[in-house]
Amino acid sequence: MPSMELQPSLDREAGMSRSRGKRGGWITFPFLKATLTGLMLAGWGWLRNLIVYLIEEFNVKSIDATQITNIVTGGINLLPIISAILADSFLGSFYVVAISSCFSLLGVVLLTLTASISSLRPPPCETGSSVCQAPSRVQFSVLYAAIALASTGHGAMRFTLATMGANQFNTQYQGGFFNWFFILYGACVVSTIGIVYFEHSISWGLGFGLCSAASFVGLAIFLLGTPFYRHDKPQ
Repeated sequence: MPSMELQPSLDREAGMSRSRGKRGGWITFPFLKATLTGLMLAGWGWLRNLIVYLIEEFNVKSIDATQITNIVTGGINLLPIISAILADSFLGSFYVVAISSCFSLLGVVLLTLTASISSLRPPPCETGSSVCQAPSRVQFSVLYAAIALASTGHGAMRFTLATMGANQFNTQYQGGFFNWFFILYGACVVSTIGIVYFEHSISWGLGFGLCSAASFVGLAIFLLGTPFYRHDKPQ
């Protein structure tokens, strides 16, 4: 009797093992690499220049702009904890990355609109004047909504993507994946210098537009890889 009871359990485990073997592996790495590149360029592209944008385009005092940026940065650093709980216990890594990437894209698109549409930001300060017009409530609302969406997506996605990527590989290959992942992560952070240059020296709209394009391409490639991913169920 005990052997008969154990047989269905062994069959289920064997079936799960075969199912896991059909997905994942190095075939998913190009999709994850492209996703990381696009979303990191987008995220760090707007975040690294946020203080300057608030001061120059929204007439925010430097001390207030610094406080806003510190709050945003702190929130981004805390969000991986929340996203890990959601991924492990409720949604799974794939859905957390997909949803947070959509948030990031919407936020960066809104930032692009604030930089491109003059009615969404206050008029520039007059030359030689120390008094500048403050943003209206609508302008502040759009700006804060954009920052909230972009920072939520950026914070929730970046390390959840690393976890999801590691789950695509068997244990012996996970170390190699993490090495490549964080090399690419650092390269993307350094590469945002070019986007920062476009934002500050050429056009804020163009710079944020590049961030939007990178975010869109990263999300699209991530979704294209869906048939190849290994989807681990929440525990």
